[in-house]
Amino acid sequence: MWSTLLFFIIFGLCQTGGEEKVPSVFISILVRNKAHTLPYFLTALYNLDYPKERIILYIRSQNNDDDSLKILDEWLEDIIPKKEYHDVIKEFYPCEGSCLLEGEDSAVGWFEEKFTHIMNLRQQSLNMARFSFADYYWSLDADVFLTDRNVLKFLIEENLPVVAPLLRTIGRYSNFWAGMTDSYYYLRTPEYSEILDRKKEGCFTVPMVHSSVLVNLRSMESDLITYSPQNLENYSGPHDDIIVFALSCTFNKIPLYVCNQHEFGMMMMPLDDDQDPKEDMEILEATLLEATVKGEIMTVDELFVSHLSPPPQRTKLGFDEIYMINLDRRPDRRERMEYNFLHLGLDFRHFSAIDGRELDSAYLEENGIEMLPGFSEPYHGRPLKMGEIGCFMSHYRLWQDIVSNNYDMVLIFEDDIKFEPYFIKKLESLLQELMEKRESWDLVFLGRKRTRDAEEPWLEGSNQLVKVDYTYWTLSYILSGAGARKLIDAEPLGKMLPVDEYLPIMYDRHPNTTWSSHFPTRNLNALSVEPLLVYPTHYTGEDGYISDTEATEIIEAESEAGGEDKPPCSSKDTCVKDEL
Repeated sequence: MWSTLLFFIIFGLCQTGGEEKVPSVFISILVRNKAHTLPYFLTALYNLDYPKERIILYIRSQNNDDDSLKILDEWLEDIIPKKEYHDVIKEFYPCEGSCLLEGEDSAVGWFEEKFTHIMNLRQQSLNMARFSFADYYWSLDADVFLTDRNVLKFLIEENLPVVAPLLRTIGRYSNFWAGMTDSYYYLRTPEYSEILDRKKEGCFTVPMVHSSVLVNLRSMESDLITYSPQNLENYSGPHDDIIVFALSCTFNKIPLYVCNQHEFGMMMMPLDDDQDPKEDMEILEATLLEATVKGEIMTVDELFVSHLSPPPQRTKLGFDEIYMINLDRRPDRRERMEYNFLHLGLDFRHFSAIDGRELDSAYLEENGIEMLPGFSEPYHGRPLKMGEIGCFMSHYRLWQDIVSNNYDMVLIFEDDIKFEPYFIKKLESLLQELMEKRESWDLVFLGRKRTRDAEEPWLEGSNQLVKVDYTYWTLSYILSGAGARKLIDAEPLGKMLPVDEYLPIMYDRHPNTTWSSHFPTRNLNALSVEPLLVYPTHYTGEDGYISDTEATEIIEAESEAGGEDKPPCSSKDTCVKDEL
């Protein structure tokens, strides 16, 4: 009787409801020559919003000829005593003699024996995860930067067999394929760009994911997943760890997914086989800047500060001044731009913008500002907004500053831009040519919006400068002192229109001849770098898009005749300005 009662008591306790534990996760990290990325990688890993007591860390590192092992040891010495993680398994192998693998000439590049080595390591870690009875196996490369702290929770909640978060790079490369050829290699498809650019959002079945891959080990079918071609019957595909993994899923009808509902993070663009390993530092710098476009500035734990490379020495690159126009009420943009300039090594001057929200009729009267007769904004069909006046006056005051200081050449940035990779190298190359062609230009665009039907021939003898046509935006441009004087001498305040309409008038490429007729001297020599070096951080409709010009009042003005030959705006793609 008592034994029967005891049984029911125990059975009842076992059936009592309660909060369930979150799934356990085995995280596999292979590290080789990642001293430059580890401070950012480990900081992001530690900051993940997921119970550490449900995580097993497995870190294997060998064949390093940098400080990877030193950084890992210092980090583990800091976190292991805290006993936060369920377990930490480390396998570290210092070099004995050469740090190269057998058959290697350089740590960069791939060959069959190296693929075999990586396959064995990944398969070993997968086997360990299964042996540990973990619910999930997460293969995570050490040059992945997870900027979304909730990424692991999110992926687990999707409850998919194999899933990866979309990770961007400084180019079009990412951690998934949207197509695969019959011989199991990469196939370019339209869907790739749709997913990468988040034109459509969700979790999508794809033939390949890598670099950050979460496998649900609770399903029976997961036992069929492998990195080892020997485990696949009659395997005849490429000898490549990520392809073997993907095909083991495909052959066993296990779908792979990539999810892009959020900006989950960044990853490093891989080096080509013939590149110097030192070039990875340049890729890292560009990646850190690109990460600030869609997310926050990537920081490192104080533990790693001593391992960071010092920023480059500040320089003006030969300019008399480098300006950054910024509204005082947008310290977030200023902070981001200051971070970018620090990593680029640019010595800049903050230039406070005129805030359209603070303008009124008294300001307009005091400065003699009147709208150009007959002006109607080409796309929206409306008069000027106070934000557009503030934007114009910001540039106008800057032009006055150039003239009053007798500057010969300056560089101007707005604060909502992103820099192309290798920006400084490309700018230095451009400057060398501009110095040789001083008589050919007053203004050179580094960032703008081309119109679809623009006719822009190459400047004679140049392969990086075009004669600019009607264009939008003033994201960034080089301006000479003579050019600034021309822009001021045209007395635009009494016949104002947006600054990116005014500039094309002044270099005589504006399609509205009626507007242009109000400025009889149109002799600004304008060029543009091609391809562009600067782009906007956001476009209209994207997450995070905020317009400081559009979100202001329209000025009261009587429209006069004379605007009938305004620029054609039959389609949004042709004329929408995506005001920033």
